[in-house]
Amino acid sequence: MSLDAGRILAVVRKEFRALRRNRFIIGTMTVLPVIFLISPMIEIFRLSPGISEEVVQRLAGSTFLLLMIIPVVVPAAIAAYSVVGEREQGTLEPLLTTPVRREELLLGKAAAAIVPSVGIAYLLFAVVAVCAKLFAADPAVTTALLQSSQVVGEILFAPLLAGWSIWVGIAISSRASDVRVAQQLGTLASLPPLVVVVLIDLQVLTPSVSLALTFAAVLLVADVGMWGVVSAMFDRERLLTGARATSGRSRRAAG
Repeated sequence: MSLDAGRILAVVRKEFRALRRNRFIIGTMTVLPVIFLISPMIEIFRLSPGISEEVVQRLAGSTFLLLMIIPVVVPAAIAAYSVVGEREQGTLEPLLTTPVRREELLLGKAAAAIVPSVGIAYLLFAVVAVCAKLFAADPAVTTALLQSSQVVGEILFAPLLAGWSIWVGIAISSRASDVRVAQQLGTLASLPPLVVVVLIDLQVLTPSVSLALTFAAVLLVADVGMWGVVSAMFDRERLLTGARATSGRSRRAAG
């Protein structure tokens, strides 16, 4: 299967223009990161010198969990809009009648969602690390936040979690009839991979570089598999004509 990079980039540019005009998505990408940034900032500022290692590790784990929610929730909102939102605005039919292959179309939509989501996740991690370095009363906080397993996990998990969230969101968006329903279902369906991050936060799993690499490999396989599943279920004719039109043709053929 050969993919045309020019057509994929054209879809990405088109998606970016649509995102800039969507106030709900812009608000989601602006407000949610700030909300998730409040809690770790408060914890960093309120810690006193000489705190126990257990408290430091608990703070590092909870901060890591909060930062991992961003690349799950933000792209879910974008991906849920990708198909049903265009149908509501009347832009889906012109898009589907272009010569862009479905794999290229889906990759373009996914790239347009993953770039801002991962960028926001990395920015928040940098903000937390800088604030810990400048304002934490105990340097152990910075050491815990910037330990190798945390850094590797942030670098690898953010795009891979976002990828899973995007493919699930697009799959739901292509079947849903309402944007809000698609966003709610997409967000819920994108949460299961966070179970590993929760287990790390609860100290059930010990954070390590090997664990981060293993989980990243599993997520990569899942993302590639979901791309294949979503591509297979992305039926242009069904999206263009709708289920009622298809049923009508079947009845006429039967008659």
